[in-house]
Amino acid sequence: MIEKGKLFVISGPSGAGKSTVVFKAMEGRKDVCFSTSVTTRKPRPGEMDGREYFFVDLDRFKEMVENDELLEHAEYVANSYGTPRAYVEEKLAEGMNVILDIEVQGARQVNEKKPDAVKIFIIPPSIEELERRLKGRGTDTPRAIEARLIRARQEYREANFYDYIIINDDAERAAKELAAIMLAEHCRAADKMDYLK
Repeated sequence: MIEKGKLFVISGPSGAGKSTVVFKAMEGRKDVCFSTSVTTRKPRPGEMDGREYFFVDLDRFKEMVENDELLEHAEYVANSYGTPRAYVEEKLAEGMNVILDIEVQGARQVNEKKPDAVKIFIIPPSIEELERRLKGRGTDTPRAIEARLIRARQEYREANFYDYIIINDDAERAAKELAAIMLAEHCRAADKMDYLK
């Protein structure tokens, strides 16, 4: 019997180290994959359709929204992005755990359509540490950093929407916590009742 995969929704402020934690938790695992998003932006050199993204034009994207083919969608820098429902469902049916790395608004959209999704919020140990990390990246202007910190505080106010909070003060430990959550979710009694027949 193939045990169905689970959908894990990961959110957290920019600079929390979500990608590092997720990739460390996925290392050496064949039962976990990232969801591939749909986008209206043009492929960059070296990108392949179906690998980095599913590339579609705006008309097709609008059609997908109207036909409820997306678990969530948003616009970012004049391009549209979304999570294709069929791709996620297919992977879950194959027994894969699917990870979505999305913002709080997207997480709420997913929750409406997939209330069994496991929602995990990853944060640094403090706002001061978040500011230090954002400055350390050297990719943002002071103004952009301030905007990211304001956004982080707004996201923090919605943290109680999530099932779990991981404090990323050490990426290795945070990755172990994420892996432990994934394991525990597969041990839920409701998911094991078929074995009791």
